[in-house]
This record gives sequence, C-alpha cells and structure tokens, in this order.
Amino acid sequence: MSWNDGGNGKNNDPWGSGGDQGPPDLDEAFRKFQSQLSGLFGRRGGGASSSGGGGASRRYFMILGVLILVGYFAMGIYQVDQQERGVKFTLGKVARTNEGAYAPPVMPGLNFYFPLIQNVEVVNTTKLNTNHHESLMLTEDENIVDVSLDVQWLVRDPIKHVVAIRDPENSLVQATESALRHVVGSSTLDSVVTEGRAEMGAAVQARLQERLERYETGIMVSKVNIDRSGPPPQVKDAFDDVQRAKEDESRYINQARAYSEQILPEARGNAERVVAEANAYRDQVVARSEGEAQRFSKLLAEYQLAKRVTRDRLYIESMQSVLSKSAKVMVDVKGGNNMLYLPLDQLRRQSGNEDNPASQSAVDQAADDIMQAIERNTGTSRLRRDGR
Repeated sequence: MSWNDGGNGKNNDPWGSGGDQGPPDLDEAFRKFQSQLSGLFGRRGGGASSSGGGGASRRYFMILGVLILVGYFAMGIYQVDQQERGVKFTLGKVARTNEGAYAPPVMPGLNFYFPLIQNVEVVNTTKLNTNHHESLMLTEDENIVDVSLDVQWLVRDPIKHVVAIRDPENSLVQATESALRHVVGSSTLDSVVTEGRAEMGAAVQARLQERLERYETGIMVSKVNIDRSGPPPQVKDAFDDVQRAKEDESRYINQARAYSEQILPEARGNAERVVAEANAYRDQVVARSEGEAQRFSKLLAEYQLAKRVTRDRLYIESMQSVLSKSAKVMVDVKGGNNMLYLPLDQLRRQSGNEDNPASQSAVDQAADDIMQAIERNTGTSRLRRDGR
C-alpha cells in the first residue's frame, strides 16, 4: 500500500509532505530530527512543554554521570596485604625511572589505579613455594642414578617475576634440571649416593640461583633438599651388594687400624723400656768399672806401702767373698789325712732365715770357731811330728 493511499482520507507520508506525490524533502526531515535532539538535551525553542522535559532529562543525565564517576573511582581502589607487593601497568607497560630502571612496586595498604587505563597484579613475596623434581642422569663415572629433590623458593623481585619472563615457574623447572645434571655429571656415584649429598644440594642451589638471576625471574632459592639419590630399581640389588662389600672393607680397615693403634704404643713402650734398661746397665757397668779401677789404684798405693799386710787382706776378702756365696765348704788340713766338712746351709736353717742379719752373724761366728779349731789341731799335729 502506498503512503498516500486515501482509503481513510489521511496522508501517510512520514516526512509530512502532505498530498504532494513528489520525493520526500530531506531538509525537512533533518530539521525534525534536529528538533527532537534539541528537546532531548534541554535546548530551548519548543515551547513551555519542551522546556520542562529538557530540564528533567538534564538532571537525569547529571545524576547518571555522577554515579558513573563514583563507580569508576570506586573500582580503582584496592588493598595490598602486608605479605604482598603490587605491579602496576599503565597501558600495558610498567613505569620506569629516569635511569631506565623499573619503578618500585606498590607497597602494602590502600592504593588507587585508573580502571581501563591501568591494572595491578598482586604478587605474594613471603610465601615459601616448593617445586618437586626427580630425574635419571649419568654420573662422572658413567653410572645411572635416580635423584629426587625439592626446591623451596619465594619471589624476591615481583616486577621481574611478572614482567621480565613469561613463565617463571617453568623456567625454574628447566633451570633445576640443568643445574642438577651439571652437578651430578661432575660427581662420582659414591659421592652422590653416600657422603656427598649435602655438598651436592649446596652446589645445585648455588648454580640454580645463578641461572635464575641470569634469566631475571625475580625468584630467590631458599633451600634445595635432596630427598633420594640412588641407583634405579633395576640395579638396586647389585648396588646394595657392592655397598655391603664396601662397608665390610671399611669395617676391616677400621679394625686393623684399631689393632695397630693398640699394638704400636705397646711395642714403642717395650722398645723404650729395653733401651732404658740397656742404658742403665751400661751406666752401671761403666760406673762399676770406674769404681774398680779407682779401688785398684788405691790398693796399689796401699800395697806399695805394706805389701804383706795388703796381700793378706786381699786374700781374706777374696775368701770371704767366695765362701759367703757357697752353702758347703770342704776344708783340707795341711799335713793331715782328714778333710773337714762345714754344712753351712744346715747351720743357716738351724739359725733361722737366711736373710736375717742375726742368723748371718751366727753362721760367721760358727765358721770362725771351726777355723780356730782347725788351726789348733794343725798346731798339735805339727808338734807331735817334731817330737818324734
């Protein structure tokens, strides 16, 4: 149906051109549209009713603008906890100082940013994270070892952690694998499995921290704990046999060392004792020889003064020295056929203990009496021979 269909006697032309059958007037249509916009935003020119509607619309949009502005600023308020730090981005970039370094991170407390222009990423800088890693690798002596460790780390530089690298945790895993392989590849199987585990953990931590700083991950490694380091399950039994043999070797070596430490001091002590006894015997013999030489020199001087007296004295002392060490004495009487027997041992037993000085004097007295009797008998026999 056409716009000017006169079925109801009205003109249906939306442009208000009346009954004219020509094309619509674009200028008239633009003026009507402009009039409607002016009434909507409160412009004058449409009468009293248009003025009242424009004032209400203006107040509505003012309230709406204030609410939007308050909501915008409210959206920009955020809080950073004490254990956190914030990284603020402005149009996708972190602000820098005049020297070209990154600006300091957002500190704890209430802060503000402009939504749609800025955004803030909060990073926990005190939480201790743990990364577990295990792998099979070759040692320096070409043995396969299974190593399992835990890496404890925390974020030291939140800006580098967020900005400088895309995936810092994946970089940590790769750096851990590289550092562990380097340390294990420079060590022997015995040091990795037994006494070198603590040193290996410290070496892995130092090398891992060096590589993370080179990558600018902002991560600080707190501790590297070696959980397990041993042979793979396929060769574990053979490895245990080797370890037991080494333990037996160490035990035998320790026993031998203990025995040597026990024997050597005794041998050294015995050697020192023998040397001391030899030195003492040498000193004794030398001193005795010197004393005998001095005594002989003195006797020689006495002998030259009184030869007979000195000779008799030496004879008597010699006989005393010999007879004092003998238990039985046989006496041959000159010029007679009788031989006298002196049982000195029996005399000592009858007199008491041999070590008693009183008993010794009694024996000596008995010997003197016997010698006097022998001399008397000898003199009597000599007189009888002379009388005949």
